[in-house]
Amino acid sequence: MDKNPIRSHYDDKLNHIKEQLVYMAGLVEKSVEDAVKSLITSDSDLAKKVIEGDDEIDLLELKIEDESIKLLALRQPAARDLRFITTAIKINAHLERIADMAGNIAERAIKLSTQPPIKPYIDIPHMARITQWMIKTSLDAFINEDPALAEKVRNEDQKIDKLNEQVFRELITFMMEDPKTITRAIYIMGISKNLERIADHAETIAEMVVYMVTGKSVRHQREK
Repeated sequence: MDKNPIRSHYDDKLNHIKEQLVYMAGLVEKSVEDAVKSLITSDSDLAKKVIEGDDEIDLLELKIEDESIKLLALRQPAARDLRFITTAIKINAHLERIADMAGNIAERAIKLSTQPPIKPYIDIPHMARITQWMIKTSLDAFINEDPALAEKVRNEDQKIDKLNEQVFRELITFMMEDPKTITRAIYIMGISKNLERIADHAETIAEMVVYMVTGKSVRHQREK
């Protein structure tokens, strides 16, 4: 029997929202990667491209939100479909915030590009790689409706928290030993903090996936 054409059109709309979120997540992940790369290589031009690229992400965020709200209003979905659309709207907002934070990192990278690094960048690139993985994997969990994969994302957040604390302690030591490093250290602290907040957003997306699939809220819960 052929599929109900109304339901088929509805499913196409849901799939389109999925596809746009995956595309947006790819842009956001690339923004984080390029922002940190611009810091490591002192490439202010690359940092400026990250900042300029935020406009495309902002427009996409508005488009996804508009389509999702229209689907809610016109179709009045229930149960699982309702959780999917409301989760998509929330994920959309979190991805946009992550892009803003990538822009913040790029702005600090520009300020640091003309100055010698306090020390070789080791922890910051490591944090960036983990956060990029968290962004990608949280969206994979969403698309595949995989709560087990979402839980892996949640567990990675603790690594970022520890690395952020480590960066903070090291930079405090540098500032105490040489006041000339204070401005640069504060910029790097800001970059580390933005990466930590990006990881928090990715973790929140993962928590939403668990709720969407299972109906169980795991917010504020961490694996011991």
